[in-house]
Amino acid sequence: MSRILDQRILLLVISFSASVQSTKVLSKWKKCGDLECEKAMSRVQATTDYLGPDCRYLNFKTGEEIIVYSKLSRENENLWTGSKGKDFGYFPRDAVKVEEVLTGEEVEVLTKETDFLCLHEDKYTFE
Repeated sequence: MSRILDQRILLLVISFSASVQSTKVLSKWKKCGDLECEKAMSRVQATTDYLGPDCRYLNFKTGEEIIVYSKLSRENENLWTGSKGKDFGYFPRDAVKVEEVLTGEEVEVLTKETDFLCLHEDKYTFE
């Protein structure tokens, strides 16, 4: 009986750890093409397959096209955000090559809590 309880506690701890990591703030700053981060910055092509660690990340296959809307800055400059079809999320900048720059202007703005949002079956998870 105690073994079953130990296993349940372990599963609860693992589940909690994964939940905390999936809502972690990745950077306090980001660079965008405009103050609202609505303007597309560039069009990139995936140079490798990528599978992100949680729902905040954009998964893609080599050769797929992604539109970039922001780039995390200061603490975590390796992550960009973009969309592929209806999917949107973070991805490492070294997994893509820039095909076309759509705006030469970059403005640095503070990130918001909603920037690190995960959507699971119509439920929003915030940090």
